[in-house]
Amino acid sequence: MKNLRSEIIKYSKMLNSKKLSALRSGNISLRYKNGFLITPSGKKYSSLKNKDIVFVTLNGVYDEKSGSPSSEWKFHQDIYNSKKQAKAIVHAHSTNATAVSCHKKGIPPFHYMVAMAGGHDIKCANYATYGTRKLSKNILKALTDRKACLIANHGQIAFEENLSKAFELAEEVENISLQYITSLKLGKPKILSFKEMNKVLSKAKNYKKG
Repeated sequence: MKNLRSEIIKYSKMLNSKKLSALRSGNISLRYKNGFLITPSGKKYSSLKNKDIVFVTLNGVYDEKSGSPSSEWKFHQDIYNSKKQAKAIVHAHSTNATAVSCHKKGIPPFHYMVAMAGGHDIKCANYATYGTRKLSKNILKALTDRKACLIANHGQIAFEENLSKAFELAEEVENISLQYITSLKLGKPKILSFKEMNKVLSKAKNYKKG
């Protein structure tokens, strides 16, 4: 468990260094046994210690003496319970993904790399107050057949089979968001067809193996 806690801290600090989230915003978790390990509530990532990482069961139980988990632990719990393939989750308030989400927009297939999120487009979950079951429900809906989504007036979330891949996917969503914003400055971008995106999704299954 010590190594997993250290891994969470490593990627939490990368949220700051890669400019995906500032200071203490966002959160990261890893599935572990009958629950998950998650970043704590309200602490700067730069000061995190192994003991600060909180274990929460899939039933939502944690030891309060060990500290409080991120205030948004509920959507981590619900994703792990709903998506067995999810082994790691990265939630970020990255600038461009958040900017798009503040218009309650998803990202259409203007670029084939949208498929890296798992579907023909990237959905935007409806807004709800952070830390609520309502927000979890909205996120799960937007994650239908997908591994990443935007969250209206909030940010983005990505899950994968390990933390390295989840973090990379969050970076990809941020980059795609920037490209989408840039393309809109030139007018309405041309959208790839459903048929073409099916081809891309098929090819994407063998992408990024290394």
